[in-house]
Amino acid sequence: MAGDPERPGSGGSPGQGQTWQGRRSAAIAWCFYDWANSSYPTVIVTFVFAAYFTQGVAETVEIGTGQWGAALSISGLVLAALAPVLGAIADQGGGRKPWIAFFTMLSVLAALGLWWIEPDPRFILPALLLVAIGNAAFEFGHVFYNAMLPDVAPSSHVGRLSGWAGGLGYAGGLVCLGLCLVLFVMPEVPLFGLDKTASEEVRITGPFVGLWFAVFAIPLFLLAREERRPFRPAGAVRAGLKSLWQTLRQLPSHGQTGRFLLARMLYTDGLNTLFAFGGIYAAGTFGMSFEEILIFGILLNVAAGIGAFGFAWFDDLVGAKATILVSVAALTVLGAAILLVDGKLWFYLLGCGIGVFIGPAQTASRSFMARIAPPELRAEFFGLYALSGKATAFLGPALVGWVTVMADSQRAGMATILVFFLAGLVLLWPIRDPQADGNAGSQQG
Repeated sequence: MAGDPERPGSGGSPGQGQTWQGRRSAAIAWCFYDWANSSYPTVIVTFVFAAYFTQGVAETVEIGTGQWGAALSISGLVLAALAPVLGAIADQGGGRKPWIAFFTMLSVLAALGLWWIEPDPRFILPALLLVAIGNAAFEFGHVFYNAMLPDVAPSSHVGRLSGWAGGLGYAGGLVCLGLCLVLFVMPEVPLFGLDKTASEEVRITGPFVGLWFAVFAIPLFLLAREERRPFRPAGAVRAGLKSLWQTLRQLPSHGQTGRFLLARMLYTDGLNTLFAFGGIYAAGTFGMSFEEILIFGILLNVAAGIGAFGFAWFDDLVGAKATILVSVAALTVLGAAILLVDGKLWFYLLGCGIGVFIGPAQTASRSFMARIAPPELRAEFFGLYALSGKATAFLGPALVGWVTVMADSQRAGMATILVFFLAGLVLLWPIRDPQADGNAGSQQG
């Protein structure tokens, strides 16, 4: 029997049982939040501001790289420790949008603050604090954003909404990056007459990202509906912590969910390591310049967006588990192939092929979690989902580095990433997919 969507904890949610036409505006608004927030990791964490910090603010590039990595690692540890706790508290009432609003504003303010980071080592600590706070806030916001997926999508469109949002996210990050480069970084005379001698053309990208994030997040808060329950802070904290403790104790009995979180932890570690070392591998093994690596990074993101968008229908048609299996298997095959080629052209082609399957591996994981998480504990389980993406984040890079040194070969080091993909596949294979079971049942009926 379907749960009553008006009764807390009954298993219903506003999105379930409603038609796609009835939820279209809310669903589109939800997707555009991915377009909004992806500007932060793309422009600040990965491309523009990361390079500015290491080359212009830090004492040396090497020291700056280490400091930048440490700041991101600390923000990841904070996320891993607190995401399940805050998710459990949020499940006690009040809805997810207030949490999203808080962390969105925190990330926006941190991005705005980057304008005051001058090219001087005196600004190292403020820069690292702002980036760590902004990155953690971005990640926390995503926990509650992901938990809203079943609220805005009918069950027939959960996979499509997750994939469309992922595709929009990749597109939004790249459009924001392109505008930053065209309007500020590349022109001889940047917009607003910014002073290049003071690196203002790069510093302005922080406020630009903050404004982008804030403006495009507005539709989510105006149009996306969710189930709301009274929120009593003191009682919610106590009840949330109790719920989380019970969930952790009972996780072995949630065999399917626990196994999926473990499988995702492994193949996500492989994905994160691939992103972290892709540029290093391109430079070291193929002798690619910084400009070539930047082009490759953009192409990789374009391919990932196309893959996320294109596989969205596949997710709803055959199930999220099958989408993940196909994607991770393809990543394993293409990853092995890219370790065997020598020419840059083959590297570009295979790299773009890898990008196509990175997108659906991520977005189908989100839709699978949305389908198997208990409705009354969805934010809590997405907190555990965030934890599974960070808990072993150190393991992949450490293994790549150790094997590279021991074998004196980047190819050998990068080959260890395939182990994480294969281990994830083995764990994921026997898990039951409720969406595929439902499709099969409807066809038999």
